[in-house]
Amino acid sequence: MARYTEAVCRLCRRERMKLFLKGAKCDSMKCAIERKPYPPGEHGRGRIRESEYLLQLREKQKARRIYGVLEKQFRNMYAVASRQQGIAGENLLRMLESRLDNVVFRAAFGASRNQARQLVRHGHVTVNGKRLTIPSYQCRKGDVVGLADKIKQNIVIRHNLDTIDRAAPAWLDVSKDAVQATVRDLPLREQIDVPVREQLIVELYSK
Repeated sequence: MARYTEAVCRLCRRERMKLFLKGAKCDSMKCAIERKPYPPGEHGRGRIRESEYLLQLREKQKARRIYGVLEKQFRNMYAVASRQQGIAGENLLRMLESRLDNVVFRAAFGASRNQARQLVRHGHVTVNGKRLTIPSYQCRKGDVVGLADKIKQNIVIRHNLDTIDRAAPAWLDVSKDAVQATVRDLPLREQIDVPVREQLIVELYSK
């Protein structure tokens, strides 16, 4: 499975905002963007010539990096979203939000989406009682996402459940006692709190 393996703090600096890719570190003064609030590289502090294409590209890159999706995956998801009924940009965000690794993150089982993805890949996550190791699995209405019995008492999981103060979205019912989450319904656009202007992504791919 291809994945990004470089320093993720560079991604936040490149987008000039916190993407919350490192869990608790992002809320502390150790966050790279607190110390260096400018893009990485030799010319990071130079003037950037704004353009319509640049705004569209940065919005697409921001969405990719928040959800940890590579370019080919993202383009394929947009192709599927554009063929569905409704607004293509909203369909795309709904698909990204419904990914299994994101549901594990939203349920506060993982401190970050990277950690949630690792839980899925290592076989610690179940969907409707069956183990699933595909982070990109599209959760459906009524799916019950939980953790395998062998991992429920893991010190990292217990720490996440006890310390993460992240409210579950309205489309997800979370039971921390049973360590499981039920997809009440597919998310609506107003229930997705990511700072992404999806219309710019649609304009970029429509060229």
